[in-house]
Amino acid sequence: MSSDVTTDSPAPDANESDGAPTEARTTKRLTGVELLEREGDAAADYLEGLLDIADLDGDIDIDVEGNRAMVSVVEANTGELQHLVGRDGKVLDALQELTRLAATRETDERSRLMLDVAGFRAARRAELVALGEAAVAEAQRTAAPVRMDPMTPFERKVVHDVVAAAGLASESEGEEPNRRVVIRTA
Repeated sequence: MSSDVTTDSPAPDANESDGAPTEARTTKRLTGVELLEREGDAAADYLEGLLDIADLDGDIDIDVEGNRAMVSVVEANTGELQHLVGRDGKVLDALQELTRLAATRETDERSRLMLDVAGFRAARRAELVALGEAAVAEAQRTAAPVRMDPMTPFERKVVHDVVAAAGLASESEGEEPNRRVVIRTA
């Protein structure tokens, strides 16, 4: 994961005898955490603008977890940001895609950032971990494949992680929006 970022910096001109600087273009490579931090900053700038336009109060937290930028909009007033989540997180999913586009525009790299608003994804993650653990237990008990209900990509990723941590195999099957996780013991 790398990005070429062009910055203006002074460089001496070979034709000038006094060594006075002239502008030249230099390139710096951003990698790893630097790139994720820049991605998070770009996302935060985009979201701050959106909150200002919508006249909503919220604090923005930026973090890096593993190989992803994590951006959270935390409510200042309870319930004020719920319409940014929408029913079953549909508005949040769309807002995440728009925020990823803003980050991609800034970094010139495909963004995989995760966006949470008002703790919706954190709460949903906890529910999915419990569902995944129950499905793993069922697969171990019956030794038969367990097919879960259709899920979003975020939800499937959480379940795949739970299954992998339990030492079982999982795969996604089907077409969106009916794509589901199937858990197998071997």
